[in-house]
Parts: sequence; structure tokens; C-alpha cells
Amino acid sequence: MKNSEFPLIFEKSRRGRKAANLPECDVPYTSPEELIGAEHLRSRLPLPEVSELDVVRHFTHLSQRNYAIDLGLYPLGSCTMKYNPKVNEKAASIPGFASLHPLQPEETAQGALALMYDLQKMLAEISGFDATTLQPSAGAHGELCAMMMVKAYHASRGEAHRNVVVIPDAAHGTNPASAARCGFKVKGVISNSKGCTDLDSLQKALAGGNIAAFMLTNPNTVGLFESEIEKICEMVHEAGGLVYCDGANMNAMLGLTRPGDMGFDVMHFNLHKTFSTPHGGGGPGCGAVSVKACLEPFLPVPTIEKVTAKIGEEESEATYRFIQNRPQSIGRIHSFYGAFLIAVRAYTYIRSLGAKGIRGVGENAVLNANYVRARLADHYEVAYGNRTCMHEVVLSAAKLKQLHGVRALDISKRLMDYGYHPPTNYFPLIVPEALMIEPTETESKQTLDEFIEVMIKISQEAVETPDLLTTAPHVTLVSRLDETAAVKNLDLRYEPLFENNNPI
Repeated sequence: MKNSEFPLIFEKSRRGRKAANLPECDVPYTSPEELIGAEHLRSRLPLPEVSELDVVRHFTHLSQRNYAIDLGLYPLGSCTMKYNPKVNEKAASIPGFASLHPLQPEETAQGALALMYDLQKMLAEISGFDATTLQPSAGAHGELCAMMMVKAYHASRGEAHRNVVVIPDAAHGTNPASAARCGFKVKGVISNSKGCTDLDSLQKALAGGNIAAFMLTNPNTVGLFESEIEKICEMVHEAGGLVYCDGANMNAMLGLTRPGDMGFDVMHFNLHKTFSTPHGGGGPGCGAVSVKACLEPFLPVPTIEKVTAKIGEEESEATYRFIQNRPQSIGRIHSFYGAFLIAVRAYTYIRSLGAKGIRGVGENAVLNANYVRARLADHYEVAYGNRTCMHEVVLSAAKLKQLHGVRALDISKRLMDYGYHPPTNYFPLIVPEALMIEPTETESKQTLDEFIEVMIKISQEAVETPDLLTTAPHVTLVSRLDETAAVKNLDLRYEPLFENNNPI
């Protein structure tokens, strides 16, 4: 199908069609201008005119063209696109949770407060920290929250001059953005030949006496564990800074090791990555942040406190309440207390698995990634040598590009012909022609074998018939779009089809 025909598939509007009958207005008025105000009225409002059946069929067809974790392997590296157990959704749909209003009195929402309180404790225990907030609505928001607390911490100690945040060259792009948004200056450090933080580069970056924090992802964005993490934390602390852990890759460490025990002072979680809450679509999400005791006073308000009164020698039933009076808090960073039903899903996931199951997540995430690495190592370059990776493996198509003109993008486009969602492309930036694959723990060996065989076949096609890849995909609704033009000329407005200068 030609790209020029694409709009015709979606244009269903025809003049006079309706999908609903609205009731008569029960407010007396003599004209629309009196009811609404002339300044809010438009003479032309070109909205789609469709029947209910048109609407249902349109969105059903769209859903069939979308890719989803419920349809197949979603190997997006650094995104941890794991299956979302349906028991999570069942728990989130319980009326006592789903129908809560955020302005209800605390005494009528004790179950919700207890769940959030317990989830905060669980996340702190899993990660090795002392306290947690569920307020941030996404990972980047969690980073921002963490940097705000770091800034407040230094200011409380009379060290507001600490205005530099050090960040590795392989960091997620949101790390420097979050630091800069808080008013920090950003210094970079390079990776060494093993794909980990170069300690000499770090030592130089820490000089000067104005270091506020070091932001590090562990396992890092090359899918490797920072083996000298304790030394790194010691160096940053000696320079007077705090160490922040980007928790995007926490899936690899669940039940196996804890960032708080390594020396980190603060980290964010992506509940949609690590704890199987819904992923994508712009939210809702949760970028929960856990902290060591030194940062606990700066957590955003309100916090949740458990109160157990004593009557004689007996303890009464615990009650939970929001605490607003925290003088050193950075303040509120989210309306109400974050995305509550996302917290319900994460809580359900953790309680369903238990300690043994949580450890199994980490073990199998690492096992699956290394299985993919070992099977594909003879067909693609593995970044920084064919070393044991953690939860994801980063391949490179640099040699295929040099010898056959096939880029990482071409491989991903060809994967779509075989019915797979592509892996992450061109990240981390320090790996040329990067293909970052994260199978997660939820995929079976059978599923991984099928994916691996397709990847091997594509590597052979790249050598024998490279044009097949450079013109892919061939079976999708549209082929290759001009992605640069799409970004620069983004147009999301609906415009109806016209015939003889009249809307159809």
C-alpha cells in the first residue's frame, strides 16, 4: 500500500452521521451566545461526523494494527517491557480502590493509605534504602525529585555552592536534563574499554569542591554491572557529593543485590518497568524514589505515617494519615499523592511473587539476556566484547554497515516483516549502530529461540540480499516514513475531506 493512500483508510466522516443522541438542554436560554458566550463560539467546527458503528470499527482496526506485550516479544532495551499479570488489573479494579476520590477524608481511605505505606516499605527493603515516596509520576519525574532533594540537602548544610552534577557518557538522556532543570551544571565522564565508568575520568570530574552528585545507572546502559561501584561511591562521598542511582535497570538486581548496600544515597524506580504496571501511552506511571536517612527529611509532602496508639499494655489497631508539616520538605511535586492505582498494581505484583519470586525475576532476566547474547554472538558484534551481561545485551551493526551498507535501523525495519517489535536503536550513544535487546524474565526459551532464529536469518540476509533490509518493512501498513520531516512538521489537527470545496 502506498503511503499516499494512508489517510483514506482513516477518513470515515460523512456529513449528517451521528454516534449519539444528546438530551435536550434543561437550562433555559434564548441563544447559544447567552448560554456559552459569543467569545467561545466558532462558526466552523470541522469535527468528524461518524456513526457508532464507524467509531467501533475504526478503533478496533487500530487496536489490531498496534503491537503490544500481550501479542508478542517486546525486546526494547532499557525499557523492560515485561508482561503485566492480569491479577494486577483485577486488584486495581476493586471498587474500594477504583472508586476512591482523592479528597475523601483519611478515615474513609485507610485501606488505600495502608497499601501505599506498605508499598513504600517494600520498595525501601528491596532497594536497601530507608524511606520512599510514591509521588513522582514517571522515571524522569523521579530523577527531578531526587535532584531537588539533593539540592535541598546541600543547602541545609550551608553548601549551596555545590552546583555540579557528574554524569557518565552512557547515561539516559533524562539524567542531564533533570540535573539542568534543577539548576545544576553538568559534567561528563567517559566509559573505559570495558564499558564501565572510567575512574580516572571520574576523579578529574570530582575535583573543585563543588560536586553535588554523581548520577549513575547500575547495571549501566551497556547492560553491564559496574563492578567498581563501591569504589565509585566512596570517591563521590569523599568529594562531598551524593550518589544517585537511576533505577531504570533495577529488574536485573531484584532479590540479588541492593543499590543502598552499594553506597547509593537515592534512587528512583520505574514501577512500569520493574514491577509490571502498564507501560507506555504517556501514563499514568510512577517513578517512586527511595532515599537513605540523610535525605528522608526532604521527601515531598505529604508523607504517610502509621500511628499505633497504646491503651494500657495493648496496642490499638493502626491508623494511617498524611503528614504535611515537614519543614525541610521540597514540597509537593504531584497533585494529591501520585497515581494510586499504579501503586495498587505494583503492590499486587510484589505480594504475588514474594521474596523468592522477586529473586527469580532478577535471575531469569539475566539468564534470558545472556542466552540471547550467547546465541547471537557469532552473527553480530557484542558491545565491549562478548562478556556476561545483565538484563540486556547491546549488539552493534557497525561491521554490517561497513561491509554491506546495512544499518541497525535496517535490521529493525526488517524485524517488523517477521512480526516483531524492533529493539532499541542507537542507544547507548557510545555504541555505533547499537541494537539494545532486553528479553525480560517473562519470555520462555521457545519464544527466545524463535526470535533468535529470525535475527540470525536477518544477519544472513544482510550479507546476501542487503537491499531486502534497506527497503524494509515490506508487509506493514506503511513503509518508511521521513521521520525527520515528521518531527519538524508535526500536525495533529483533524481536517475533513473536501469535495468541491465542501466537507464530505
